[in-house]
Amino acid sequence: MSAVIIVGAGPGVSGSLARLYAAQGWSVGLVGNDEAALADLAATLHGVRVERRVADVADPVTGGQAVEDLAERLGRVDVLHVNPSVFREADPLRLRLEDLLDDVAVGVGALLVAVQAAHPWMSAGARVSATGSMAADEPWHRAASLGVQKAGLRNLVISLDRTLEPDGIRAVSVTVRGSLSSEGTFTPDKVAEAILAATRQDPHEWRAEVSYP
Repeated sequence: MSAVIIVGAGPGVSGSLARLYAAQGWSVGLVGNDEAALADLAATLHGVRVERRVADVADPVTGGQAVEDLAERLGRVDVLHVNPSVFREADPLRLRLEDLLDDVAVGVGALLVAVQAAHPWMSAGARVSATGSMAADEPWHRAASLGVQKAGLRNLVISLDRTLEPDGIRAVSVTVRGSLSSEGTFTPDKVAEAILAATRQDPHEWRAEVSYP
């Protein structure tokens, strides 16, 4: 049975993505820092195996161990999705260096930690996906660290894709060009559908960055 691990799982896009995979019969592994949020999400995933771990997703020890534990329990990783980022309202004159580094550890570092931990359980055909943002190209100066995170995330995804391609594993970042909303184009469900579709691109026409919409 195919398995997905979602890092930074919660009630938004990642929750919608988890339900999409569960609806297709996939086993689901969830990693996040809020046990209540993980439990609430797990309760919506019906008829499939669900495993969850609470961890600091940016910590190379606890975050990495959580992903390793889930991969070992599920026996395989067909898709690894990395979702977390930090919104901190601070412009470049107010943003402290230590806060920027902490934010990048979550918004970019979590991807690095998760892929290194999951890689031994991934084989040809496996995919890595990440939730990107237009902030990578059009940063809002009053939340400067978010643009840095999303630009770094996309850059790392491209490097990962080139590194993993010889093994038949591909990586993709979906750049969401709008703000999440409860209706219209940018609902969590529609963004999740775009992320799922991005992992199922034709390998011969693969793009490591896909824009939505």
